[in-house]
Amino acid sequence: MTKQKFHSELIQSGDWSSELSLAVSRILAGLGQAPDLTCLFISPHFQDDAEAIIAQLDEELGSINTIGCTGESIVGVRTEVESLPAISVWAAALPDSSITPMRLTFERTIGGGEIHGWAEKALESWGDESTLLLLGEPFSFPADVLLAEINEKQPGRSVIGGMASGFFSPGENRVFLNRDVYSTGAVGVLLQGAIKVESVVSQGCRPIGEPLVITKCERNVIQQLRGEPALKHVHDIYEASATHEQAAMQQGLNLGRVIDEYKDDFEQGDFLVRNIENVVPDEGSIVVTDFVRAGQTVQFHLRDAEAADGEMKQLLAKKRDSTTAQPTAGLLFTCNGRGSRMFETLHHDATVINEVIGEVPLAGFFAMGEIGPIGGMNFVHGFTASIALFFDPADTE
Repeated sequence: MTKQKFHSELIQSGDWSSELSLAVSRILAGLGQAPDLTCLFISPHFQDDAEAIIAQLDEELGSINTIGCTGESIVGVRTEVESLPAISVWAAALPDSSITPMRLTFERTIGGGEIHGWAEKALESWGDESTLLLLGEPFSFPADVLLAEINEKQPGRSVIGGMASGFFSPGENRVFLNRDVYSTGAVGVLLQGAIKVESVVSQGCRPIGEPLVITKCERNVIQQLRGEPALKHVHDIYEASATHEQAAMQQGLNLGRVIDEYKDDFEQGDFLVRNIENVVPDEGSIVVTDFVRAGQTVQFHLRDAEAADGEMKQLLAKKRDSTTAQPTAGLLFTCNGRGSRMFETLHHDATVINEVIGEVPLAGFFAMGEIGPIGGMNFVHGFTASIALFFDPADTE
């Protein structure tokens, strides 16, 4: 089997045209051919140049499939460029693989809404190793609607990506598909065949207390846990916690909902973490940013820099050690609330990937919502690093 090849380039210059040409030359030299798949991420500084950038990239690189978007901050190898001009180009030669590009839009209907634009192959049953890379425009495309549909019709298949960022008003963020630039909808590529993509979804939290079962609730209001007022358990955990944990709880507390209730024990990576947005002291209730039902298992979580650092390293190491093959490339979709907003040191997530996985071609951006699977189901997350790690099937033979 012919080996896959990957290459990434990071441009940090306002003179993008000449730098892009040099980057293309290095990509073609590294791959030895035009890429089968290219990902392009640009900072807001280049919004007006998006059409010109992607046209030049298409003409000089000749990639068969290209997707990309704007990002508040841009990721390269060991580097996160925050608030400065940057363009990240990631290219892959993927022999014996099937790549199906698609442009998706959302139409509101009386029944709620409908996704349009599915490629014919994407309507069929996906193979065991199928992965959808998805980039959406956050104001016009409700990714949770699409993910719910995929979870139902293609159970166990992964969707990894993020929502474009850099602008906070409708019509300003951009998504790219081949030579086309859009201000609405989503773009994606369905990867099938001789390609193996594994996900690492680090929600930046660690559990505290113990798992609890919801015994009374209504929509997103949890009234009772284990037959007692939900707020009582918060107070009990607070009183039993160390001083530094109490300080972290005062900054914000989260709730993790178990995805796979059939597991005997729960650990990091088994919970879908959502914010606690309010409490109702008179009722002893807590209000979360998710719909819940009685019988579900939940556990309180803390989110801080220490927890985020430890969880990401643990999950990456677990993925690295779970196979004899080593990752050959990666894509990082990290929250715009991470980076220097969360960590004291710059380039945190990109650096951790390099330390744990090794120096592989890496690209990505800071997203306005990160997409990745938890417990075999796909969700939109916040304050999360969603990572796609590429493994060459030739290395496992």
